Amino acid sequence: MDNLTHTLTGLAMSRAGLNRCYKHATPLLLLAANAPDIDIVMLSRGGFEYFQYHRAITHSLAAAPVLALAIALLFCALDRSLRNLAVTFGLALAGVASHLLLDWTNAYGVRFLLPFSSDWYSLDQTNILDVWIWAVLILAAVAPSVARLVSSEVGARSGSGRGLAIFALVFLALYNAGRGVIHQRALETLESRVYEEASPLRAGAFPTSANPLQWDGVVETGSTVRRYHFNLLDSFDPDSGELFQKPESSAAVDAAGRTPEFRVFLGFSKYPLWSVVPVPEPENGVRVQVRDMRFGFTVETVVDAGNRVTGASFRFR
Repeated sequence: MDNLTHTLTGLAMSRAGLNRCYKHATPLLLLAANAPDIDIVMLSRGGFEYFQYHRAITHSLAAAPVLALAIALLFCALDRSLRNLAVTFGLALAGVASHLLLDWTNAYGVRFLLPFSSDWYSLDQTNILDVWIWAVLILAAVAPSVARLVSSEVGARSGSGRGLAIFALVFLALYNAGRGVIHQRALETLESRVYEEASPLRAGAFPTSANPLQWDGVVETGSTVRRYHFNLLDSFDPDSGELFQKPESSAAVDAAGRTPEFRVFLGFSKYPLWSVVPVPEPENGVRVQVRDMRFGFTVETVVDAGNRVTGASFRFR
């Protein structure tokens, strides 16, 4: 998820009652809820390095207690005492865990088992940016401040915002559960069709940011890949999608696939679309490209007539 969602989730956790455990619980939870995204420092080394290390070790189960301990020790240092180490560690671990769970729900996914396995795990339930989650979390964050302003004008006692924070966290859990049910319906819609007399080898449904019933879909058959943008309330037409032909395997494709950039990219991309296009230089050379059908990320290289790779480049879009 985006960092606004992580930050507001940390705030809601604090106001829901965790702020009673420790005097600096709110800033601690805000920091912990964003801590796994410390991998953004890799952006200084370029787009491909950031892509390679984003949601990597800092988003793993092995790193979660390490990040939590570092945050706990930081706040104990500010307190100049280790007396609250157990409490601060527990709060920090809860904040880091909220980050991993939220990232797990979207299509990008996380690599929970690093450094032991580089497999990606994703539930494909929510978009990285979800306006409904934003709306509820922002309401829970802002409403208590507005209520305090009104209360100060009329002389009434203001609330703590605890009820709204609990509501926001319950909504977050139920909303994701509901989107999981809808996601299964979207998958069944794609998998139950025949595509030009071919059954799908596999299909994926990926959420959009606003309408829970609007999905992006990818269907792969033996020779084609199709991309859809469909609404579950409408009838689904298998012939309405954007059609792409799979290129045949070749020595140039094999050579490109052995480069470090392509290996990293193919480890991430669940639905890679290959293309091979002739180029004027070098003579008899081809440009080999792979595009991720979920996000539009691409990696490409030029392969000469001797199947030598002359360079590889990565683009987010």
